[in-house]
Amino acid sequence: MVHTFRFCPKCGSSRFTASGPRSKKCEQCGFEFYFNSSAAVAAFIRNSQGDLLVCVRARHPQKGALDLPGGFVDAAETAEDALKREIMEELHLEVEKMNYLFSIPNVYQYSDADVATLDMFYECRVKDFSPLCASDDVACVSFMPMEEIKVEDFGLQSIKKAVSRFLQKNVDSK
Repeated sequence: MVHTFRFCPKCGSSRFTASGPRSKKCEQCGFEFYFNSSAAVAAFIRNSQGDLLVCVRARHPQKGALDLPGGFVDAAETAEDALKREIMEELHLEVEKMNYLFSIPNVYQYSDADVATLDMFYECRVKDFSPLCASDDVACVSFMPMEEIKVEDFGLQSIKKAVSRFLQKNVDSK
């Protein structure tokens, strides 16, 4: 990822060179840029029958693959607020309660560039599913019985890992 930018974002100099495995430094103005992870969130939402809410991605990367609702955390936004916002934008649902589960590092392909992310996963409860409607970057949404979920049908690597972990947790707790 250190090779992502060729010019200094502060002064525009082309003398922007690797300064270690995680940073680049401008030889002209001295600015050093560290390639840290961007924060992202995703939700496991189940209905009263225990079925998992799954989305189909409307955009690349992995357009057409299964996904969980979620997205990037905006500047000055908490992970919890971001997840509530994303679920409202994508599904028109209001989160009643959420519980943090775990995080997984990921590399997200965006505009032909690799973006390091730290994906945080939550289990969310929604009181009323009647407004459920796919929008934003979700092509369609449905509930899937846990025993029918195939990890390989999910597109993004971190989502696959998270779904596998979630399924295992729910099998172990029975």
